Amino acid sequence: MATKKQRVLRYLEEFGSITSLEAFTELGETRLAATIYDLKQDGYNISKKSESSNNRFGEKRTYARYFLVS
Repeated sequence: MATKKQRVLRYLEEFGSITSLEAFTELGETRLAATIYDLKQDGYNISKKSESSNNRFGEKRTYARYFLVS
């Protein structure tokens, strides 16, 4: 069985990026930022970009999208 770090890393390699919503819906990962921190501590080069979108109430929300830098 893969660890949560392995699942997030595999997702980054396959899809190029990940957000907290994608991590939750696709991987069941509820603490993406902590897992990204652990991966960085392991030596992986991961960058972050802020993105925005409106929620269902029309309110603007900002979230992070993480990228694995090769």
